[in-house]
Amino acid sequence: MRVGQYRTAATEESWCGVSTDDGTVVNLPEAGDAIGIHIETETSALLEDWQWQRKAEMAVEYAEETGVGVYDSDDIEQSAPVTDPEKIVCVGLNYRDHAEEGDNEIPDTPVLFSKFPTTVTGPGSDISWDPELTEKVDYEAELVVVIGEETRRVEQDEALDHVAGFMIGNDVSARDLQHGDGQWVRGKSLDSFAPTGPELVTKDEVSDPHDLDIWAEVNGERLQESSTSNLIFGIDELVSFCSQAFTLKPGDLLFTGTPPGVGVYREPPVLLEDGDEVTIGVEEIGELHNRCRYD
Repeated sequence: MRVGQYRTAATEESWCGVSTDDGTVVNLPEAGDAIGIHIETETSALLEDWQWQRKAEMAVEYAEETGVGVYDSDDIEQSAPVTDPEKIVCVGLNYRDHAEEGDNEIPDTPVLFSKFPTTVTGPGSDISWDPELTEKVDYEAELVVVIGEETRRVEQDEALDHVAGFMIGNDVSARDLQHGDGQWVRGKSLDSFAPTGPELVTKDEVSDPHDLDIWAEVNGERLQESSTSNLIFGIDELVSFCSQAFTLKPGDLLFTGTPPGVGVYREPPVLLEDGDEVTIGVEEIGELHNRCRYD
């Protein structure tokens, strides 16, 4: 199942939807109401609901049979799949060759940092920044984990049971702020610096999250290309590690790290500019497209 947030041009109010193979999107709350099932309008709230996936499947089945709540994808606008995460937890230096390209030591335990929720933006939206604030904006292709249930002190062998699914993320980074501050929060947390999407893909549709091709392109040129098989710390280990320190909530996002090829370490450096188009892809998840612009 591929879950996203959508809205029609006539309203600002968004709703949870499921994209189908025929290019349509099912409005889950609308189809659910028609069969007497309440479905939340926000993804994070939906994930908190008991048997949410079964309820969504029933709504989709009814919509496909009757046409109730079915919208053509060309007639709606798409937002980030999770628009209001309580936490965005990120992992640094989680691909060995990425750590090495920056002359960093291979970490013994996961290196965590965070991005503020105001960084979240969706597919097709702009990545924007003030060029007087930062002159070194970089891309980072990442597989993002979406937490599906409250998670505290979970063991590694049970950690994936707490995951709702996966999506694509771009950990956009202002390198001059990141490296100049001595810590990473400001350089990682400018508004719009966490594009995510295009949908939350549930676990049952992903063959192996630890064996997916991942790449980044800027203006059509492929600059990052690797596989999640190269992660130093796997998803189960990361979820367990985080949960020992703090509670993860439904809808929280976990950026799992980026492979080599980021712009700041290329020769010569490739940094983002006004008008650039960035595509991040992950096998079986899809592609995330965004354009850059100066504020």
